[in-house]
Amino acid sequence: MKSRRAFLAAAAATPLLYPVIKHAQTREPVPLPVDDGRRLPNVLLETHDGRQVRFYDDLVKDRLVVVNMMYANCSNLCPPNTANLLQVQEALREHVGKDVFMYSLTLQPAIDKPLDLRRYMDKFDIKPGWTFLTGDPAHVELLRRRLGFYTLDAAADADLKQHTGMLRIGHDARDRWSMIPALASPRQIVNSISNYM
Repeated sequence: MKSRRAFLAAAAATPLLYPVIKHAQTREPVPLPVDDGRRLPNVLLETHDGRQVRFYDDLVKDRLVVVNMMYANCSNLCPPNTANLLQVQEALREHVGKDVFMYSLTLQPAIDKPLDLRRYMDKFDIKPGWTFLTGDPAHVELLRRRLGFYTLDAAADADLKQHTGMLRIGHDARDRWSMIPALASPRQIVNSISNYM
């Protein structure tokens, strides 16, 4: 496990190394937004129910969070990851949305609108306390990189499937961050989350 400072210090250099990336869907360059200097980007996002939220101020600040990447039309890794995380949500019960906040961020923000995310949630019978997010593609891309859902190999990084297999667990107030495979057993994931509570 790394402290948030160490994680963010390493991640902070990413936009400098990759000021323009290839968007996996369009293959068009997507310029990254100007960095606001915060540890985690405070980019504007939209929830599955159409609410606008700031990533850091509204979703992460002083909270224990679990974040994964997905996209609504994914047919390989996303469905089993979501089904596995649903078991985690069920195991955590009333803690989700109160002590632990679960977030799924689309890798296809130009395609996945709030209604698409809502349909995806309905398909899996996702319970309250787990929020699905979309937003401006450049903002989502910056967030993806800052959270560590990227690889240095440009060809592999353009493959959406490369970013759906991990969970980022973090407690902002305690300055602790780690990653765990999204397909680890629900018990392992719950135990990892519990270590932050």
